[in-house]
Amino acid sequence: MSNSTYFVAVIGAGPAGLFGARELANQGVRVALFNRDIKPGGLAEYGIYPEKHTMKEGLRKQFRQTLELANIDYYGNVSVGTNGDMTLETIRALDFDAVLVSAGAQGTKSLGLPGETLEGVYHAKDVVYFYNKLPPFSQKKFRFGKRCAIIGAGNVMVDIARHLINVQKAEEVTAVVRRGPAEVNFTKDEMKHLVGYLDLQEFDSEMERVRPALEAIHQDLEIGRQKILDSLAKADPKTSDAKFHFDFLASPTAMYGENGQLTKLEVEENILTEKDGKTSAKGTGAKRMLDVDTVIFAIGDKVDDSFGLPTEWNEFIKSKEPRFPVEGVSYESTLEGVFVGGWSRKASEGLVGYARRDGINAAKAVLQYLQTKQASKSGVEAVAEKMKSLHKAIITKDDITRLEAIEAEEAKKRGLEEFKFGSNEEMLQVMGLVETA
Repeated sequence: MSNSTYFVAVIGAGPAGLFGARELANQGVRVALFNRDIKPGGLAEYGIYPEKHTMKEGLRKQFRQTLELANIDYYGNVSVGTNGDMTLETIRALDFDAVLVSAGAQGTKSLGLPGETLEGVYHAKDVVYFYNKLPPFSQKKFRFGKRCAIIGAGNVMVDIARHLINVQKAEEVTAVVRRGPAEVNFTKDEMKHLVGYLDLQEFDSEMERVRPALEAIHQDLEIGRQKILDSLAKADPKTSDAKFHFDFLASPTAMYGENGQLTKLEVEENILTEKDGKTSAKGTGAKRMLDVDTVIFAIGDKVDDSFGLPTEWNEFIKSKEPRFPVEGVSYESTLEGVFVGGWSRKASEGLVGYARRDGINAAKAVLQYLQTKQASKSGVEAVAEKMKSLHKAIITKDDITRLEAIEAEEAKKRGLEEFKFGSNEEMLQVMGLVETA
């Protein structure tokens, strides 16, 4: 059997990588799953709001079942990239028959605005990783002040606003939205956690303020109003007197500070234009200042430029004429035998269900490709040797099982629904693994 078994590397153990690995393993392929973090799960573990215990536990159960498959080997605490423990080239040289890249979108989009380096200016991903206890973000110091602005109007904005109000005790949180109320992108189900803090009187005057811009493109004000206020009936009870505001038709242009600390956000006012049914924002040149202690950009992600695959427009380049498309989509990178799935294929697209489907489809593309070639000699031993040569703690499936049991025990002791160690050092210590120099 060993002579004819295909051997595939999957890089990244978030939902796309785990479900992709499972699809491959179920078809008899031997999989080596490399993961930057100690724990598997990616954004399902470190991107979902901490209070969503049932959802997280349901996913973890599926991930455990995946890792229980005998033909999947897990290598955690291994980073891949030009500055990583291994490069993509190193992996390609290890006798794999194919490589599936499902490492997510680890880069952060930057607008290149003046003042981005001031203390108090952050990217959403860093904040989300911080409150979800992903090392090393969990140990980073943030300056969350009383007045915070979040740039964006999606579910991530809602999550971060909840965290700022409920945990960081912010007094005012403003969502700065480039377009109008009809273009907000969060779900009703998410907004119910935040809508209780919306200052309704102020919301009404904000709606009146933007009315002329909406009417100019014949957009009904009520559409946006309903989209936002629909969740009021199911609003979470408030835990503080904090206020949440929308600032529509505004784009950030600069951040200003004193002694290296943010004090003001400058925004430009926009009008709306409509073309082919698509609504866009266009700057008017009129600018104004908001007093803020913190600005968080929730404007989506991009892939990591230092990963080792060519990129354009925040994404890895896909083959325009794929040999193995699935549902009309190309999962092929520009390198022979290297495939991309999940957010590595299309950054910030959809939630866990999307990543799962995309990971499975990417695996199907890999399976089609494998049918066209002979299985090379199994590189399982070569991979094990390579891991030893890294001289660091490499995490296995057994280690993960042990860590989960210890954290569950800790949660029980502390009377918590869930407990997570916030640093790699602590995790390695309780697993009985010490980093070797």
